[in-house]
Amino acid sequence: MIDSHCHLDSERFVSDQAEVIERALAAGVEHMMSIGTGDGPPNIEVAVRVADRFAPVYATVGVHPHDASKAEPATYKHIAELLKHPKVLALGEIGLDYYYDHAPRDVQQAVFVEQMRIAADARMPIVIHTREAWEDTFALVEKHWKPTGLGGIMHCFSGGPLEAQRSLDLGFHISFAGIVTFPKSLDIQAAAKMCPAERMLIETDAPFLAPVPYRGKRNEPAFVAHTAAKVAELRSATVDEISRQTTANFRALMGV
Repeated sequence: MIDSHCHLDSERFVSDQAEVIERALAAGVEHMMSIGTGDGPPNIEVAVRVADRFAPVYATVGVHPHDASKAEPATYKHIAELLKHPKVLALGEIGLDYYYDHAPRDVQQAVFVEQMRIAADARMPIVIHTREAWEDTFALVEKHWKPTGLGGIMHCFSGGPLEAQRSLDLGFHISFAGIVTFPKSLDIQAAAKMCPAERMLIETDAPFLAPVPYRGKRNEPAFVAHTAAKVAELRSATVDEISRQTTANFRALMGV
């Protein structure tokens, strides 16, 4: 398995980061992609540092929509340089979050668009965070990203079949996190059933959103096995089939 999205730099892993990674490997997780948004600019090298230390870890870099107000010209130059690092696979997580609105929406949109431009110049995929902002996310991606022909990931997918199909039509892979295991996540489960096998990924978003049976506890990459098991159940497949398919999908998208 590959955990396509986790935050190994989180302060919740400070005391046992190495052990968390070892448990993931023991659970069958070959690689983890640690997301490099940190607590916002200028501290966006956090995942690169983790990837440099641990062989099974890949990294991303980017400015999360929560931190959009912190972005400045030097930030974008820094991102472009970090994208050259051999273990950085994508630019993210980027996008829009209208649930918390930690940054003004027009600022979020401008920072999202600029980061899509940087990723396009580097010919690298993007990892999108969208919360209560589907329409604006789709509109900006349609205009600024789809023409590039590059792919990306709708991370921690929280929509239903309609949003899934629109994401697929825009060229994205859909990454299912622990919330697909929650009993009331019927729309997400429906999306997991209809998603083409070759466009699915699995993730933890650790330390957040631990799957059943760990819901409410600290999440960690080893728990991606529970997400794989739920997706397998929904699709009447085996865990091995889901694990192999999503791993192959990740490798194809990221070129690793």
